[in-house]
Amino acid sequence: MRLLVARALSSAVAMLVLSANAASPAAQPATGPAPQIPLPVAKAAGAEPAAEGAPATTHELTRADLESFMDGLMPYALQTGDIAGGVVAVVRDGEIVFAKGYGYSDVAARKPVDPKSTMFRPGSVSKLFTWTAVMQLVGDGKLDLDKDVNEYLDFKLPARDDGPITLRNIMTHTAGFEEQVKSLITSDPKALIPLHDYVAHSTPTRIYKAGSTPAYSNYATALAGYIVEHVSGQKFDEYIDQHIFKPLDMQYSTFHQPLPEKFAQDMSKGYKVASGEPEPYEIVIPAPAGSLASSGDDMAHFMIAHLQNGEYKGNRILPERIARMMHETPTDMIAPLNRMLLGFYEQDYNGHRVISHGGDTEYMHSYLHLFPDDHVGLYMSFNSAGREGGSHVARQALFDYFLARYFPGPAPATSKVTPQTAAEHARLLAGYYDDSRRADRSFLRILSLIAPDRVQVDKDNLITFSLIKDRNGEVRKYREVEPFVWQDVNSNWRLAAKTDNVDLFERFAIMRNWSEVQHLSFDTFVAPDHLHMNDWGYGCVAKLLSGAIAEAATRPITSAAVPPALTAAPAKPGLQ
Repeated sequence: MRLLVARALSSAVAMLVLSANAASPAAQPATGPAPQIPLPVAKAAGAEPAAEGAPATTHELTRADLESFMDGLMPYALQTGDIAGGVVAVVRDGEIVFAKGYGYSDVAARKPVDPKSTMFRPGSVSKLFTWTAVMQLVGDGKLDLDKDVNEYLDFKLPARDDGPITLRNIMTHTAGFEEQVKSLITSDPKALIPLHDYVAHSTPTRIYKAGSTPAYSNYATALAGYIVEHVSGQKFDEYIDQHIFKPLDMQYSTFHQPLPEKFAQDMSKGYKVASGEPEPYEIVIPAPAGSLASSGDDMAHFMIAHLQNGEYKGNRILPERIARMMHETPTDMIAPLNRMLLGFYEQDYNGHRVISHGGDTEYMHSYLHLFPDDHVGLYMSFNSAGREGGSHVARQALFDYFLARYFPGPAPATSKVTPQTAAEHARLLAGYYDDSRRADRSFLRILSLIAPDRVQVDKDNLITFSLIKDRNGEVRKYREVEPFVWQDVNSNWRLAAKTDNVDLFERFAIMRNWSEVQHLSFDTFVAPDHLHMNDWGYGCVAKLLSGAIAEAATRPITSAAVPPALTAAPAKPGLQ
């Protein structure tokens, strides 16, 4: 049996994590009490959760209401999560509606976060700038998304007999590269190498045909950044300075590494926990994939430009048709779930179109969400990993409550599947899985043997997937609600499978929202040939599975509902 799984990036979905420690045993989830985020109304222990997405009072998106809302959430989130500081920016109709810093950028100095000038590291949100630069050159006719990228390089990627890689593959994370965890993040500036040298001499093995399988790739993003550099004739960071930061008046933003001295007083320190010592400045070797440092206000300018299809205060960074192409061109993988756009995750919620990207360095954690049809953008960033993943908890809780307050949704669908059909489909789906965003040709491959991911079926024909847990650290349970579509019994997360005949699953994905399809951040899972249902021995083959899982946020929570303690799902340290 062959199964292709698409995973969206925790959000996500991550998501997506770039770190030298990403696949190490030391990166296992910690145990202990989880941070909790307060809500307005208490709920008795053991009470049933409120209906997911149930209609709720919609608040007006004004500065006064946002400040009241954020001031009630952020300070407590920082305190309980042991997070030093954070920033939140909200834009609407071309203006910054709200931007505010919380906590400290330097705990020892008691230096507060300033949304205008305090710079955070948004991790893989940086990729949106790289993709914007690529699309600028597409608009200028200098790049073609569907040509072999070797045409734009001064070296050659190793050839495969199943076709070349294109920029469209790269922007949708379907280039087919294996995961690479070496030479990603360091604190030593001497480890920096020119972008050309990195992409020319650190090329990962291609383990999939380009365009066939989602596999999030930081190397591929760096490759796109080098193409921008080579075709434009400017160093990548200088290109971004001139063509994006300058027209958007982003005065507190840079891709340059090490951090330029002029920004030293503005850069927030990064922490594992606020109660600990600050950590060194993180150097991202594949810089276009995650080396940005930027303030909350500057990120608001970037959101406004994309919400206005490339225009900010009379300055245009993209032609309107190119911006729309970037925002509205999906790569179909697993219907009816969300797709990957040209750089953005498609991530629709509660009947509203949302395009997003998340990012994580080892110490800083961020997310950017755009509501294009509502002309609204939300950006958040935290400067600490936090106790037991506290920043992931705070980040997701903030977005969930933002949705519930300003964009509440309808009630969930009911099941349309008979018990007999549910039992059969669950049986077909059961098996072991291996992440296709993986180091396939190195010693790290053994990690798939040590900690396999498993789909199981319980006595009620509910499906569980060992990797996907709720905020309490419990494995989510899914009930089939329509043929080959399952929904988490306590949230809006969905799982869907595509079949090409009765006995063969072609694809399977996990996502969040029952009312709309959700984003894929393109991690994938493959059951290796040596996998046996009861014995992890070589040569014991049970099922061949391949696929992609969509990481997404947990259910939107109405303002009157109080969830259990919010616990971050395990996340790899580093950039997503």
